[in-house]
Amino acid sequence: MTHPADSGAGSEPGSELNSNTGRLWPVFLIFLRLGLTSFGGPIAHLAYFRDEFVTRRRWISDRGYADLVALCQFLPGPASSQVGMALGLSRAGYSGALAAWAGFTLPSAIALIIFAVGLSQVGIAQTGMVGGPLHGLKIVAVAVVAQAIWGMARSLCVGALRASIMVMAACLVLFVPSAWSQVAAIVIAALVGLRWIVPTKPEASDAFAVPIGRKAGACWLALFFVLLIGLPVLVGLAPGNVITLIDAFYRAGALVFGGGHVVLPLLQAELVPTGLVSNDAFLAGYGATQAVPGPLFTFAAFLGASLTSQPTGWMGGVICLLAIFAPAFLLVAGALPFWASLRHKLHVQAMLSGINAAVVGLLLAAWYDPVWTSAIKQPTDLALALVALLALMSWKLAPWMVVAGSAALGGLLALVY
Repeated sequence: MTHPADSGAGSEPGSELNSNTGRLWPVFLIFLRLGLTSFGGPIAHLAYFRDEFVTRRRWISDRGYADLVALCQFLPGPASSQVGMALGLSRAGYSGALAAWAGFTLPSAIALIIFAVGLSQVGIAQTGMVGGPLHGLKIVAVAVVAQAIWGMARSLCVGALRASIMVMAACLVLFVPSAWSQVAAIVIAALVGLRWIVPTKPEASDAFAVPIGRKAGACWLALFFVLLIGLPVLVGLAPGNVITLIDAFYRAGALVFGGGHVVLPLLQAELVPTGLVSNDAFLAGYGATQAVPGPLFTFAAFLGASLTSQPTGWMGGVICLLAIFAPAFLLVAGALPFWASLRHKLHVQAMLSGINAAVVGLLLAAWYDPVWTSAIKQPTDLALALVALLALMSWKLAPWMVVAGSAALGGLLALVY
């Protein structure tokens, strides 16, 4: 049964503040437990959240939770982390959003920074992350991203028009590989969706309690766009390692739909060619990220701690972690006050349908280059990638098991061939 204090909506500001303070610690502890035990990626995380907050604690109704998940699936960034931030925000205001994010994110982020620091001191060669095992990690990335593309295409690219948007977005990015071509693809897809996609009218759903008003939401959205546009300009005017890192990771978090697997090739394209992170370290970290619970965006903490120039270590890890998650918070805090009314507007749904199809195309392009081109060199590589894909999609093995198995098979193949 829901406690009377859980109603939240309609409370006086002072009483709500006191109530929020009392709820803050439980929010952190619940999400900390989830952050220590939630393996399986964003879809599994959302299932864990539903069991915890809808079924067990009744913080939100099933229909209200589905409404919230729909919003976070439409927004760029890590959907499961955004759902967690929104639940914390509804429960205990801004502090609740921070507590939910910290509890869910810090366990894996801390583990990955420790791994990165140890890797930099010992060296990848001494850890065995060389040759065959390292190539096995490259190959499993092909299967993981392919699985994400397939799942997203089945739900987001239904029909000839959406499929065409997907393919044209992929072609645009492949012909003109840059961050701005990605933005252009999304804008064009939104306009195409607005003009030619006819969405169905959604059913009414339970209201989701939001303790902030539309004016505050507008400020958060404005800050999101100011940083998205202003950081690249600032890099051009005053280049430096810190501002360049913040720009790269903020842009990755701001423009990526579909979660951590999607951000993988984008971060690789930003960091590896410039020498900020070695390709061997990048792939070693990706394998480690698959083996820890929580959001895959914590991969940013490993990358920041693995930088070849300052800031690196703990400082680099914290900077990159905060930069990649900042857009998620700004978008959740900005969009929630408007979502209840906007989601019923058909033209908004039409634009989002076009954008989602384009995002699948962006992922398709990134899957080819650099994921496929750096991994598939001979027939045995393709064979291992197909086995990894089968293990993920048909055998339903946990991703960390597939990663470990691919690394082992990569080492075995290196000995045989």
